[in-house]
Formats: sequence, C-alpha cells, structure tokens
Amino acid sequence: MALRILLIGGTGTISMAVTRRLAADGHDVFLLNRGNRGTELPEGVTVLKGDISDEASAAKLLGDLRFDAVGEFIGFRPEQVMRDVRLFFGRTNQYIYISSASAYQKPLSDAVITESTPLANPYWQYSRDKIACEEYLMRQYRENGFPVTVIRPSQTYDERSVPLGVHGEKGSWAVIRRIMNGKPVIIHGDGTSLWTVTYNSDFAAAYAGLVGNIHAIGQAYHITSDERVTWNQIYQCIADTLGVPLHAVHIPSDFLAAVSTYDLEGSLIGDKANTVLFDNSKIKAAVPGFAAKVRADQGIRAAVRHMLAHPELQVPDPAFDAWCDRVITGWEQLKGALSHE
Repeated sequence: MALRILLIGGTGTISMAVTRRLAADGHDVFLLNRGNRGTELPEGVTVLKGDISDEASAAKLLGDLRFDAVGEFIGFRPEQVMRDVRLFFGRTNQYIYISSASAYQKPLSDAVITESTPLANPYWQYSRDKIACEEYLMRQYRENGFPVTVIRPSQTYDERSVPLGVHGEKGSWAVIRRIMNGKPVIIHGDGTSLWTVTYNSDFAAAYAGLVGNIHAIGQAYHITSDERVTWNQIYQCIADTLGVPLHAVHIPSDFLAAVSTYDLEGSLIGDKANTVLFDNSKIKAAVPGFAAKVRADQGIRAAVRHMLAHPELQVPDPAFDAWCDRVITGWEQLKGALSHE
C-alpha cells in the first residue's frame, strides 16, 4: 500500500538514500527543505521548499496536509523536536526521528551494543543533545500518545565520501589526497579497534521497513551493518584503491583530542575510538529479511572511485592538511626526544 510520507531534509547522505528507496517502493514522498539538491531527486517526489526552522512559515506551507509518516533528519536539539511535535501532532500516524548511535554509553560497559544499552556520552555535546531529543519525544509518546519511532545510525556513508576517523571540516577528500601524494596520514590509536560502517542504501532498506510498521511506534532501533572492520583496514582499503602505499602514523586518541582545533574529543573519545559491536536483532525482527549487503571494502572502493571521477567532490582543506603536518611532526619529534633520554 502506498503511503504519504514527509521527510524533513531528504537530500543528505542518509536521507537521500531513504528518499530514493521510498520513491522506488511506490510511496507518495514529500520533502520539506530548501531545495538545494532538487536535480538529484527521483521522479515523482514533491518538494515543499521552505525552512522548517521558521515554524509559522512551515505551518503555512504544510497547509492541511496529513501524512502516514514524517521523517526528521535534521533535528539536532530539543527545541527543534519540540517544534516538530507542535507542527505534526495530529497530522501524522508516525514520526521517525534520526538520533545517533554515538548516544550510547561512553565508555561502554559491554562492547556489544543493544537498544537497551544506556544512553550517556559525557564527551560529545552533539550526542547529549540527541539524547535529550529522544527523552523529550519518548515522554510525548508516553504522556500524550505522540507516535514516535527513534532510529540510531552509526557511521553511514555514500559514494560522495569515505568513512574516516580523523578528518577536517570539509570532508574526506583532504585525507584521500594525502594518501595519493604519499604523505603520512593520521590513524587514531593503534588502528586495531573495531568499527562498523554502513552504506546508505543498506540503511534505507531497514528504514523503509519501519515506515508504517505498527510494531515500531514507541520503539528505538539502531540500523547498522553486521560487519566489523579495523581502522587500519579502512585506510588500507583507500590506499589499495588508489594503488599507492599507505603511510600511517598512529597517534593516541586522547593526544589528538588534546591538540586538536577540531572536536576530536567528541568524535573520537565519545565515538570512533571505541570498539563497538552492534546487535541488530531488534531491527531484523521488525523488518524480516533485512541484512546489509554492501561490504565495507566494496563500499569504500566505490566511494573513492566516484570521488576521483567527480571533481566537484574534491574539496581542498588546506587548514586541515597543515594541522596534520604539524601534529605528525610534533608527534615524531616527541617520540625522538623521549627515545634518546
């Protein structure tokens, strides 16, 4: 049965794949966004061009439209989901909120993460805000019947970037370029901690199975691949795809966080420096037959090749490049000085 679905955002790394999957499944898909990637949308998707942060304008834009499901992809702070409850209470049968697997307890008391793993991250404000959003929405469900479903993705990527542990504000190209040019690249820790990367089309398949799913109301799910890889394997795969040697410099995560001009305390200590093993039993029970199909090396190779073929994705980041040079030089000098004492 075709559903009428509104996605707030709908053109990002995760949400574009969801948009395409829902449209391919025959649903009536609406997007509420600023219209920046309209040319990449599948046929039949309706764009409501506007700014959700302007609540009065958004309410006017929505008019008397009702939806079987509303998916929120750009809600990062409690006041944003509070606005959504005001806008969509009584207007939708399901509100699907994208949270984050980084909200799970850090440090972990058990490496295997289930949906009942506590939510507590003292290292990353982003994660604490996601937790606060979840708590507010679940309270609205318990007290007022607001039909919420929470989804927690871990690192999800597409053909426009590769998953990395340490990168600058402009994405992954600067690291790819360093590898191409034979420059040393930073890998946090010793590179052997386990991580899970998920291709966006795999995430979208599970998401689509939760839309309109009567078992999903009032529930939280994470959606990830079952595959685990080390950071060394991830970076080596990039180098192998480029056909060049990898010159890795392993630097402790806490050192990187201490000397970083970027928020590496949050993204490393609060997330990627931890070995994480996701138990996907709950999403598989809710969406029978779901299994991630894109293996990490396949997805990474595809992303590298796509970026090489699309110059518009090759965004330089001289500030990050210079920071890498300074940190690597300082780390090597420190090691040299201490080894000669």
